[in-house]
Amino acid sequence: MTKSIAIVGGGYLGAELAKTLDETADVTLIEPRSHFVHSPAMIRAAVDPSILDRALIPYDSLLKRGKVLRARATGIDETGVTLADGARVEADYVVVATGSGNGSAFKPESDDIDVFRAENARIHGLLNDASSIAIVGAGPVGVELAGEIAHFMPDKTVTVISADAKLFPDFPPKLGAGLQAKLKAAGVEVVLGRRAVDLKSQSEPFAGPLVLDNGRSIDADLVIPAIGSRASSDLLRDLPGAEFDSAGRVKVDRWMRPSPLPNVFAAGDVADNGDAMTIVAVSRQLPWLRKTLQALASGTKLETIKPYTPWSKVPILIPLGPKRGNSFLVIATFGDFITRKMKGEDLFLTKYNKLLGRS
Repeated sequence: MTKSIAIVGGGYLGAELAKTLDETADVTLIEPRSHFVHSPAMIRAAVDPSILDRALIPYDSLLKRGKVLRARATGIDETGVTLADGARVEADYVVVATGSGNGSAFKPESDDIDVFRAENARIHGLLNDASSIAIVGAGPVGVELAGEIAHFMPDKTVTVISADAKLFPDFPPKLGAGLQAKLKAAGVEVVLGRRAVDLKSQSEPFAGPLVLDNGRSIDADLVIPAIGSRASSDLLRDLPGAEFDSAGRVKVDRWMRPSPLPNVFAAGDVADNGDAMTIVAVSRQLPWLRKTLQALASGTKLETIKPYTPWSKVPILIPLGPKRGNSFLVIATFGDFITRKMKGEDLFLTKYNKLLGRS
């Protein structure tokens, strides 16, 4: 008998998992938005809106056998998912992949894609009008945004501020040092080991100036917070025994279960499973989840399935616009050519348009 699987969240993990299970299971993907939002491209789209249409992809052609249900889930239990209108999606297995949120320039806060399009246009207008821009946060989003502005808007004065003493301190020194040198060569000032003391918002751009903890005032027309993602985990709060980390990620066992419920899984950004909140992490979790769910559907006991193991060394790709950047790919740090070919030129847009059936 074909098993039913409800996947909550149509981001990277949810969409790809639904696609790969479509031929072998009765799949329902529950997602409140009409379009897949390809968030890595949103950093560039804020600077170059011409790519926005390719980065917002309708779900209409994702599945052939299963269905994409445009709805918001409000509850999870061992028999399925409850929707906002009170309807139920019964399922043998439930996977929660609700992802994470970031600044309004990079991930939508509304379920209405037209609202997000308007927000993209607003942020682009703010960037266009500003002569000087301060970016607070030097993680992947902040550094990539600085590189995009330097490439597409080279007349802007850009400053990146980080509380860390080095860029990407959890990676080999060559990665951060190389990115800092390339940013400097592009005219971007990188301020390390300093905090903003008057951050008016943690998610919305605002007008400067910006004061740092050493008293320095950065006379920026526009300040953009890029201080990290937070898991979209509200749906999991009522699960029995669920625990959460400081970023809102739910703690999971070795088989990605966030509670004693044996058939409920959490994965991707929402799960504290040892991986970072990246597409690279999803690429490792996806095959494990697919094989595990297929094995369970055939009658295999979960405890006999090899548990998930996160990346021991985390890969990362950091383009600085379409031509430059650095990447750490487990065995070594690579520069412009590899970063450009793997991510910078196309930002995985071709891959995800193909995945979702858009030519």
